[in-house]
Amino acid sequence: MRAQRLNPRIFKVPIDRIRAGYYSDKYFLRYVEVLKRDDHHPKTLYQYFPRRDAVIVGIDEALAILKLCTGYYRDEKMAGKLFKELLDAERELQNAVYVMDRDEIEHANRKRWDLREELNNLWIDKFDEIEVKALYDGDEAKDMEPVMTIEGDPSYFGYLETILLGVIARGSSTATAVKKVAQVAHGKPILFFSARFDHYWVQATDGYAAFKSGADVVSTDANADYWGVEATGTVPHALIAAYDGSTSMAAIKFDQHVKPNVNRIILVDWENDVIGTTKHMIKDFYEYATGEKYQDGASLNGIIGSGAKKIWGVRLDTSGTLRDISVTPIGEMSLGVCPELVFKARKEFDSIGANDLKIIVSGGFDAKKISLFEKLNVPVDAYGVGSSLLKEKVDITADIVEVNEKPCAKVGRKRADFSRLKRVEY
Repeated sequence: MRAQRLNPRIFKVPIDRIRAGYYSDKYFLRYVEVLKRDDHHPKTLYQYFPRRDAVIVGIDEALAILKLCTGYYRDEKMAGKLFKELLDAERELQNAVYVMDRDEIEHANRKRWDLREELNNLWIDKFDEIEVKALYDGDEAKDMEPVMTIEGDPSYFGYLETILLGVIARGSSTATAVKKVAQVAHGKPILFFSARFDHYWVQATDGYAAFKSGADVVSTDANADYWGVEATGTVPHALIAAYDGSTSMAAIKFDQHVKPNVNRIILVDWENDVIGTTKHMIKDFYEYATGEKYQDGASLNGIIGSGAKKIWGVRLDTSGTLRDISVTPIGEMSLGVCPELVFKARKEFDSIGANDLKIIVSGGFDAKKISLFEKLNVPVDAYGVGSSLLKEKVDITADIVEVNEKPCAKVGRKRADFSRLKRVEY
């Protein structure tokens, strides 16, 4: 199947701020300023590359920025004045929204859009005068292998370097980390639970990067913004607390009030007794769902699975500083969600007829820990992975390697092999 690029309209590019250089390093702004004032317009060839082997994501967002922000204002002094007024108008709008003053909101919004329209009328679009080639999001690249090239007059796009590097670096860092855990999980689902560990502004980028590199589930709708699926989740500890620490009541209330297509996944470590809590919760849920008194040996087929009045799975999330009461105390390896805990849980669940109950594990999982669990054939059905996926760092660098179609690069750099790159056309 031919790889596809995302439509630039998907990305919420802050066009006016990027065109004004708001997010650009000053030295890139001054670089372009010098070229313009000197009326110097060389044809340059840039190559962008990672500083380590990586899964590359962020290309489509970088292309959207190039598509919308390659060019210049024909009257930069006027554009600067209008941009300052636009920032003031946006602050006015923010203040009006804060106090929910409808008249002020409408006034500030009209002012804001009038200014944006004036700025856009000053913009000279030059995207069609540059040539861009790139890999596709999700492609893997070696250390220093080109992932994108831009050829053309740098006075049109040179100021964007900070932003382009940043979006590719962020997406590639997350994607590379997710790829590592997906590879060692041997096809078991990866639940991307990293939203709580970083600023909400990056959730869409991170979720898309996770999807492109092997994650199956994300935890927020923003995570899924670029690829259009619904986020999922489990019964949280907070809901258990709200029902006086009763995992059973939290599970029942969750089932009563959450739409039927959502799989019911119950956290079961509240009392640091994963097995006991699960068995007690299943008994109570059985009586709620069937209206019958639970008896040992009762068939659980009707309450295990997908949909309403059924439990799809349980999530083991024991703190890494605690040892579940069922686990043998044998040092640090017995803390948190350890292999022994999962083996014992699976055996106990099967013994009561809950063979189809899924076990999801989370809490401190990274590629190393997942690899260990898989090596030991621990009976896990899915892995929830969080903060470890945001600790990976892939740096992206850009260099000019040709000027006016002649080699021109700093010592140690040169034009590389572009054979994998595809020309970008909209």
